[in-house]
Amino acid sequence: MIPAEISAAATDLASDGWVKVGRVQDLPVLEGRRTTIEGRRVAVFRLLDGLAAIDATCPHKAGPLQDGLVADNCVTCPLHDRRIDLSTGQMIGYDDAVAVHEVHQHGDEVWVRLSQVPQTPTEAERAGLQAPAAV
Repeated sequence: MIPAEISAAATDLASDGWVKVGRVQDLPVLEGRRTTIEGRRVAVFRLLDGLAAIDATCPHKAGPLQDGLVADNCVTCPLHDRRIDLSTGQMIGYDDAVAVHEVHQHGDEVWVRLSQVPQTPTEAERAGLQAPAAV
């Protein structure tokens, strides 16, 4: 875990598994953007009180979570209106969940470290659907 006051250089962050994914000003408030880290699609969100990062694919039907509406610390999948809590990754009212990743702001940079939670197949993957192609 990164301490509240960090004096490490970016190389120290990177050597500890953190990946720089962009700048805070590139993330509009209450919106998300997608990035790929180690082949994994991750959605990074700028909230009113910080940042959040989760797997970018909805476990229901592989919707692009970075394009969802953000409110009340949740993102709503743009395909079927299923809400996912950005703190826990839990889909509200369902058993499905997405992985939550560590996210840190260092100056104006946004850094993400992937969680070690193994990915479980989503409903869409179980049905043989693929996630939408990168834009």
